[in-house]
Amino acid sequence: MLESLEKVLAKGMDNPMLRFGLGKGYLDVGDAAQAAMHLQRCVEQDPRYSAAWKLLGKALQASGDPEGARRAWEQGLVAAQAQGDKQAEKEMAVFLRKLNKQAGA
Repeated sequence: MLESLEKVLAKGMDNPMLRFGLGKGYLDVGDAAQAAMHLQRCVEQDPRYSAAWKLLGKALQASGDPEGARRAWEQGLVAAQAQGDKQAEKEMAVFLRKLNKQAGA
């Protein structure tokens, strides 16, 4: 799947859904740095994409960047609230609580 998505991107087609698919795919195979790059591009193209903010935070956390993850989830909460995306809002709030707990431990 990743190979075919990369081919689409290489042909010059670039949009938030494509970047989200690439980000999720790379996160699923354990390449958090590559995932974060695509997800960052996704939220730059569509800052209201709350699911992308959620995954961006996960990718950044997995890459060893807890502060980047915090920023992504905080921005994601704003996007989720604006879109009425209650599920993403709840999940990111939980991720932030866990991150804050780890930071305080």
